Amino acid sequence: MSKKVTLKDIAEATGVTTASVSMILNRKNLSRFTPELVARVLEAAQELQYVPPSARNKTRQIAVISPSVNNAYHTTIMMGIDRAALASGYVAQIYNTYWNPLTELTILNMLAQQNVAGIIYLMNPLQAERAREIDRSIPIVAIGDIVNELGIDTVDVNNFQAGEMVAEYLIGLGHKHIAYLTTSLNAHHISRVRRCDGLQAAYRRLCPEGSVTVYCKDNGYEQEIQSVTIEMDSGRELAYECIQNPKITGIVAINDMVGYGVLDGLLEKGFRVPEDYSLCGFDNVFPSGFRRMDLTTVDHSTQDHGASAFHLLRERMEERPEKMADYPITRLEYRSRLVIRGSTGRPREGTAV
Repeated sequence: MSKKVTLKDIAEATGVTTASVSMILNRKNLSRFTPELVARVLEAAQELQYVPPSARNKTRQIAVISPSVNNAYHTTIMMGIDRAALASGYVAQIYNTYWNPLTELTILNMLAQQNVAGIIYLMNPLQAERAREIDRSIPIVAIGDIVNELGIDTVDVNNFQAGEMVAEYLIGLGHKHIAYLTTSLNAHHISRVRRCDGLQAAYRRLCPEGSVTVYCKDNGYEQEIQSVTIEMDSGRELAYECIQNPKITGIVAINDMVGYGVLDGLLEKGFRVPEDYSLCGFDNVFPSGFRRMDLTTVDHSTQDHGASAFHLLRERMEERPEKMADYPITRLEYRSRLVIRGSTGRPREGTAV
């Protein structure tokens, strides 16, 4: 492998200092140098095939850090990134963390040493401090929930408002007691927490006599990587728990994939949807519109998230390196909308209050 050409090599070839070479190659203070010297340095750089550090942005490769490809939500975002990236001459490579912070850190440290032009997260970074450090030299955009202190460019969804929207709809149908069925609920999964908070806030405000009961299936990192059906399996198990509470008439799943498992669990136990239980999800992934699913859910314009994240990243990638440190942080927020389908209706008669 040939030796990497440095500023020192060009300085030795032209008989000037490395500082002068740097200024000439970066087109700074050119009035200090004669036209002949400028031409000599530029010619030497070309002959020696010097590649400046900023040329990493010309590799046209970006990295996408994803929690998992098991959920159609993440693959839909990835399609949006790919579509926009390919149209601009870039190629995206995906890396899965399976929600493991140590795996994410390993990926980040590896990417910091590689020749990538930029990084897109398909969730809020778990290793936020390390991400901010890398963002000083390699631009990063994250797709996730609103986290004002994140310190990097983001494409956001307000999951608190999305939770409120679902609660207001169910209260309007007459559901006083609902259940929120979710996989691991902690600080690593801020969108899950905020959806729950939105549901509970709306019930306190509009239906104080009602309740939101939380059922959680805490899956570990090893489980995340071992099963492609983990979310649907979790939904089915949570449905078995939920039906033990006779007051509950409405079920809200953390996302559509968990919702499919809930639907299977209810049907297996002989219940009807929506006659016995109304069921809602989040994300509006494409199977939710299938006739058997027919799932009421919240749409976030998911594929557009990917395209928008890439366009934010491209703006950063194509800026001059000296402007990176002073680049303003950009937040792009998408509005959510409720998609009403056949899985929701009025509460069953004779429900306990």
